[in-house]
Amino acid sequence: MATTPLHFPMASSLPSASTSLSQSLRRRSTKGSFRNLRTTLCAINAQNKSKIPIPPFNPKDPFLSQLASAASNSPETFLHKPVKSDTPPYLDLFDSPKLMATPAQVERSVSYEQRPRRPPPDLPSLLLNGRIVYIGMPLVPAVTELIVAELMYLQWLDPKEPVYIYLNSTGTTRDDGETVGMETEGFAIYDAMMQLKNEIHTVAVGAAIGQACLLLAAGTKGKRFMMPHAKAMIQQPRIPSSGLMPASDVLIRAKEVITNRDTLVKLLSKHTGNSEETIANKMRRPFYMDCTKAKDFGVIDRILWRGQEKIMHDVASPEEWDKLAGIKAVDGI
Repeated sequence: MATTPLHFPMASSLPSASTSLSQSLRRRSTKGSFRNLRTTLCAINAQNKSKIPIPPFNPKDPFLSQLASAASNSPETFLHKPVKSDTPPYLDLFDSPKLMATPAQVERSVSYEQRPRRPPPDLPSLLLNGRIVYIGMPLVPAVTELIVAELMYLQWLDPKEPVYIYLNSTGTTRDDGETVGMETEGFAIYDAMMQLKNEIHTVAVGAAIGQACLLLAAGTKGKRFMMPHAKAMIQQPRIPSSGLMPASDVLIRAKEVITNRDTLVKLLSKHTGNSEETIANKMRRPFYMDCTKAKDFGVIDRILWRGQEKIMHDVASPEEWDKLAGIKAVDGI
């Protein structure tokens, strides 16, 4: 049965004798909350010349039952409604008005899950679900923000499972050498990698140039890989475009670039095992490395070549080569 909402006058529209009226209403209270509510409304109508329409009641409506009970027990609550209230009108009469929720709201609240049952249908999220972080662009601020957030999220999910970082990046420059980001973008990702509790497996799948080469070498020792046709390259940082900048500001930027170069030399020396002098000499000009040179230089530990384990297993040992060639080793020589 459909019912209309109850409307009650504000305290400002009632006479000053509302206190005595509420006391008389309490004395008139008899059995039945709805009868008392009707009595309250009729008394208000009698006290005021303006008539207040009394809507039909649905006895099976639990909200109206509580409303009628509250009106019969304390009618002054309706007569002296506070002007300033933090809750909607008359909802503060109940401790927990759960009956006001609609079935749709209840259904949504019950079916809500903290984690989705399957990953969202976009490729970066699918890779992230497999604990893979793919860096396929130059290190601009937007890329750095995403990579650092993904690393932190993967550690939060499981601090024991390894994280796989696939690199195909030209660092803070483009292919033509134009600077697109500060060197601090690469240092930010590097610092985030060093703070992780997880093992970090790094894989170069195309190019790892400049700061990207540092990230490749910064993986866990023994877990740094490179594809057979990938390239790695280290070079000196470059000054961003100065434009119409004053000469003094250009000098300040040049000093900052030299500081970043020294930091890059120290970090590469730490992760490759070479001396800082060796790294500095190699970085005077762009130093390209294929997978074999990168392994010899200490940037990676292994070359990912499918089937290489089987091929190397089939290769005969040096002793077998000597035996097949008819060479006999003499003891003591």
